[in-house]
Amino acid sequence: MEMDIAIKALAALAQETRLTIFRVLVQAGESGLPAGQLAKELNIPNATLSFHLKELTHAELVIARQESRFIYYSANFATMNALLGYLTENCCIGIPCSSAEVCCDENNS
Repeated sequence: MEMDIAIKALAALAQETRLTIFRVLVQAGESGLPAGQLAKELNIPNATLSFHLKELTHAELVIARQESRFIYYSANFATMNALLGYLTENCCIGIPCSSAEVCCDENNS
């Protein structure tokens, strides 16, 4: 991961509502959640949620997909794992840490 992408991702997560949204989407797994359900669960107005989802999507932390008339949002686990790897790549005085990649698939959720 390049530093500018890491900075964009960290900046997006450095806000309480966006961090909460991202954590909920990580818990939801690859299937994600429809925007309406996300707004209801977090008690966030639709316009506010849309603003925060746009920021998370711009930082490549969230992926949006349309199914029928609903837009589903899910965490971008590839970017999340790359960010974790970037933050820990030089830890432990150069000795590789035993950092496990976080993955989420239908069998592990």
